[in-house]
Amino acid sequence: MIQFKGINHLAMVTGDMDRTVLFWRDLLGLRLVAGLGQPGYRHYFFEISENDLLAFFEWEGAEPVPEKDHGYPVRGPVVFDHVSFGVETADDLWELKDRLEAAGFPVSGVIDHGFIHSIYTWDPNGLPIEFSVDVAGVDVRRNPRMKDAAPSEITRQGPEPQPGRWPEVGRPTPAGERKVYPGAGSELFHGTREEG
Repeated sequence: MIQFKGINHLAMVTGDMDRTVLFWRDLLGLRLVAGLGQPGYRHYFFEISENDLLAFFEWEGAEPVPEKDHGYPVRGPVVFDHVSFGVETADDLWELKDRLEAAGFPVSGVIDHGFIHSIYTWDPNGLPIEFSVDVAGVDVRRNPRMKDAAPSEITRQGPEPQPGRWPEVGRPTPAGERKVYPGAGSELFHGTREEG
């Protein structure tokens, strides 16, 4: 089974990279660890944790989205509601709340979700964000919990991956046929885009 190790990066969009850097790096304390750019385009990466990054594309003409309340249903085309960033301690959560409020950003009160405590706000691009701290002694990763009044048949089959649902791989790609193509970012390490 494939072993995932976190979110390599979430890729968001901004029309104002300077304001985005001020918010994520200087207000929230995420390190700016990589940046690409040319006229009309930038792509910057912020370190969330040892394994996780947050990225922003800056495109000319991109505008902040209207603020949408976290978790409230919408109709029509939609693929995203909000993203939650975990923090280590309750003190970290309160420090974030205080920093955001001092900087003039609207922030919810601390909400108890049973397994996490959270605050909610938006970044300068209208990105709905949540910050969460785990509740001591409650770990839904180790002890999954479901309380859906009408779970689907698929859901009732439990938390573990169910084998046999998708076609098996008929021919794994042999090592000799595995080709890696140059892409944006390779110039940070090779000077120019090189095929690998």
